[in-house]
Amino acid sequence: MQRTDVENPDYFHKVVDCQWACPAHTNVPEYIRLIAQGRFDDAYIENRKSNVFPGILGRTCDRPCEPACRRTRLDGKPVAICRLKRVAADNKSDISSRIPKAPEVKNGKRIALVGAGPSSLTVANDLMPLGYECTIFEKGPRPGGLMRINIPSFRLPEEVLDEEIGYIVDMGVEMKYQTPVNSLRELLDSEQYDAVFVGSGAPKGKELVIPGRYDSDQIFIGIEWLESIHFGHVTSVGDRVLIIGVGNTAMDCCRSAKRLGATSVKVIARKTRKYFKASPWELEDAEEEQVEIVENLQPVQFLYEDGRLVGMEFDQFHSEEIDGKLVQTSIGRVTVPCDTVVLAIGQDNAFPWIERNIGLEFGKWDMPVVDPKTFMSTREGVFFGGDAAFGPLNIIWAVEHGHQAAISIHRFCMGLPVTERPLNQFSLRSTKMGLHEWSYSNDYSGATRQKMRHIELTARFQNMTTEVEQGFTPEQTKQEVERCLNCDVQTHFTDSLCIECDACIDICPVDCLTIAPDAEESELRTRLTATATQMDQALFVSGGLKQTGRVMVKDENVCLHCGLCAERCPTFAWDMRKFTLQLPYAKDAMLPMAVGIGVGVQ
Repeated sequence: MQRTDVENPDYFHKVVDCQWACPAHTNVPEYIRLIAQGRFDDAYIENRKSNVFPGILGRTCDRPCEPACRRTRLDGKPVAICRLKRVAADNKSDISSRIPKAPEVKNGKRIALVGAGPSSLTVANDLMPLGYECTIFEKGPRPGGLMRINIPSFRLPEEVLDEEIGYIVDMGVEMKYQTPVNSLRELLDSEQYDAVFVGSGAPKGKELVIPGRYDSDQIFIGIEWLESIHFGHVTSVGDRVLIIGVGNTAMDCCRSAKRLGATSVKVIARKTRKYFKASPWELEDAEEEQVEIVENLQPVQFLYEDGRLVGMEFDQFHSEEIDGKLVQTSIGRVTVPCDTVVLAIGQDNAFPWIERNIGLEFGKWDMPVVDPKTFMSTREGVFFGGDAAFGPLNIIWAVEHGHQAAISIHRFCMGLPVTERPLNQFSLRSTKMGLHEWSYSNDYSGATRQKMRHIELTARFQNMTTEVEQGFTPEQTKQEVERCLNCDVQTHFTDSLCIECDACIDICPVDCLTIAPDAEESELRTRLTATATQMDQALFVSGGLKQTGRVMVKDENVCLHCGLCAERCPTFAWDMRKFTLQLPYAKDAMLPMAVGIGVGVQ
């Protein structure tokens, strides 16, 4: 098997599973260590480099990092990465002096941004310090996009939004509120801007056109209904409420209905729980608030008596898994009483304001054709990001889109090819401080995942603004940070120093090391000390060792990063080195461009 190329930043990056899984590649282990040291300001700034909104995402992120967390392979529960992000945000001091500032002398380039959601705000965050003049056109009265109007305040307090969005707006971004862009052609023809970024989101809720849909004023579209609640246009609801759909928007709707006074709230799902789009913790929070989730029902029609909505009729199914696929069989129909129905079955993009004859192509689902690496459309100088680019995703994806689009915009405005991207770089630095001492906590903690504290149920439903989650206590934080396995502190092996004494193999607590005759990967995997269970996790394979020509093999999947191999090794062939991925942003857009590996610093 070919020797592992540890000079490629992607190799060790993939070993840091949480960081690899995060769309913005936030340096999770580093900010957790900073929290462990009580350095909350530094942890917040480390977060903000990549995800821009630590306090917001510490409450609302979809947490793609957590299913990837290596801790799940030990005790089944990931480190509470998202909630630790909130710890840094809640405990920081005034960090405004550490936020990048816009220079007084501008670079002469002006950028128009459509929509004040997370992707547009990220673009402005990255370009303003480079001297750009950014103007955001927002149809609403305040910035934040769907973060503000579709995520209820009991999950995301307005003061958190205002603070973190304020760090960007206060750089000097020109905000044009209540100013929708009604024609992209007019915006481009004005020739006031050197580039345009579209971050208008996916503002159109999907319809459910079945008999009776338009015969009542008590049938609502989910995202529109949440917006109406936010602006105070909806202040009450019927006693019996049905939420159709089972995504995260549906969870916000059902919990909002409880706060508006509904006594019975049911969420109706077409499939079984395994196929729900809502995050598990969102489902748990809804059920804790006595929301009933009903599976295997498909809407047929709305039912009325004397012109008043009284229920819905559904097809009912029996579900079973056959050969890994869900098979549903109709078992009749059922009627569910209701006074109000909220349709939360998805969102669509809507671009009626973009003319179809301005050189900007549209493809499937009437979506703009956007390059997934550069985020530029088929019309040069017009970029898309967030939900407007590829359909509904989540906030952290919108942030990453913004970072990449900002690189492209900067290169475009400088007359450079947007397809050439600055390389990822990395550093590897030894953490050794003594024979048995490292600059990180390498003891394994058996602590269980900490449970989030919630306010009492009776206090939750008094208004729409009381935040339910209270954050971790100092003691909970102390316990949770120790659960992190420091996956960025890598076992670094130097072939020429190994004497094949097997000391590292003997001491490894999880049997992840093997010295074996070289072979193809499929064969080599059969020779491991412990059978590999996760085939998509890479093997580390050394070059031929000088004494026998055999190779050192390590299964990265199960390593605890405890450092015992490095402590035991008599020749220092093993070392524990901290891997730091250096991601390029717009400020780095003039760095050398190439296709290949990054630059490593040993």
